[in-house]
Amino acid sequence: MKHDIAAIARHFNLGGEFVAATPVTAGHINDTYVLTTTARGKTIRYVLQRINHHVFKDPLQVMENIVRVTEHLRARVSRNDPELASRQLVVIPAVGGAACFRDARGNFWRVYNFIEHAVTYDTPESPGLAREAARMFGWFQSLLTDLPKPPLQETIPGFHDTPRRFECFQEVLKADIRNRAARARPEIDFLFQNVDICRVLADLVAGGEVPVRIAHYDTKINNVMLDSATGKGVCVIDLDTVMPGLSIHDFGDLVRTAACPAAEDERDLSKVVLDVSLFEALAQGFAAETGRFLTPAEKSHMVFGGKLITFEQMIRFLTDYLAGDLYYKVHREGHNLDRARTQMKLVQSIIEQEESLNGLVARAFQDSPQTRIERDSS
Repeated sequence: MKHDIAAIARHFNLGGEFVAATPVTAGHINDTYVLTTTARGKTIRYVLQRINHHVFKDPLQVMENIVRVTEHLRARVSRNDPELASRQLVVIPAVGGAACFRDARGNFWRVYNFIEHAVTYDTPESPGLAREAARMFGWFQSLLTDLPKPPLQETIPGFHDTPRRFECFQEVLKADIRNRAARARPEIDFLFQNVDICRVLADLVAGGEVPVRIAHYDTKINNVMLDSATGKGVCVIDLDTVMPGLSIHDFGDLVRTAACPAAEDERDLSKVVLDVSLFEALAQGFAAETGRFLTPAEKSHMVFGGKLITFEQMIRFLTDYLAGDLYYKVHREGHNLDRARTQMKLVQSIIEQEESLNGLVARAFQDSPQTRIERDSS
């Protein structure tokens, strides 16, 4: 469906006259465009997005969260680094002051400032890049520890409710409407053999050992912007899924998406293995910013988080395969089954190295700046 981007842009308080709109092909959920405007001979760019209201059922709720989070982040950063604060995300209001604009077709649109002289990477090209990306996600969480009440809204209810994900899988397996279960018997057996993974964090939260915090819930490294000259972190983007959640989930998703060089749908499973050097860098970066406030239970379950989130993603891929590929886009026969097998292999790799990985995490927290300060002052 084509949209009149120039007409949509006129509904926002942009700092100049609209010149052009360039589509951004990256991203699978929202439609994104870079807007170019001019004012007094100066070019100003913005990011325009159409919010996918099929995924995010209440876009106004999403925007309420994002406005609260971005304003709080800028206020916190400005205390010590006004220049960095000026490079954080800003929601550009629509004419009339709303955080987004709803067009005649029922689409919801929003505009952000464009972060100049910053880049993103789809894959961790080095342990140093992985470390800085992980540090930024930890930094993001640390700045939100004092976000005033009320709690943020849950933009996708039950997003990391792994026990419920497993229940849905069982329902789809029982129906087996596409007669695919026979082709996935080893993967199905693996899920049932490891089902105890599902409830561990839920039980820790219920017992008060792991607190609910504010989580990003999409901690891929391409959601961190790095300065194009220095490589230092600038800001965290893609805030649609920021909501109440667990730090362990965020670190776990980093492990799943950034500690294995293989593609998510790699058919050659010999390539699917946890890269220890990348994992250690992720642990060091995350611990550097979170060591001062995470509880002992959170710190000791970081590796488990990688195992859990990968296991949960396997459940989701296998459920979709059995249901007939209704949620994830597929590009070949058995694509979701291939994805499920890749996740299973990564879970197995984590389990095989779990003891040594726990040691790396413990060392990362011991060597974090806050821990060193506390140790030196005692």
